[in-house]
Amino acid sequence: MEKRINISSKIENLREVERIIDEISGEYKLGSEVYGNIMIAALEAVNNAISHGNKLNPDKDVEIIIKITEGLLKIITRDKGKGFDYANVPDPTAPENIEKVNGRGIFLMKMLSDGLEFHEEGRVSEMNFNI
Repeated sequence: MEKRINISSKIENLREVERIIDEISGEYKLGSEVYGNIMIAALEAVNNAISHGNKLNPDKDVEIIIKITEGLLKIITRDKGKGFDYANVPDPTAPENIEKVNGRGIFLMKMLSDGLEFHEEGRVSEMNFNI
């Protein structure tokens, strides 16, 4: 199974991602913990692409690809931004960052997924979930 969507870079378009995750959850009968992990991580990935990658520019799309094969769900997001240095993202659990309101998205994506990789200089994120 593969689903592809493109959304313009508006925060309200996160609802479309929620809808698709809900459909997949029902179709594949995902448990509540797996569903929650996928939902939170997917929303973080797309929100990052919208906010940080495309800088909330509604003329720039975010591509979301969801693939399911043999017990593995893969979510790929691609933005039109300039990328970022994903190897040097500050640790949100470090004492100097613990009270900051931002900076937890990648940490959550990493902790909630069963694998996270970045490609194309950070413009593409790829998360894996064992389902």
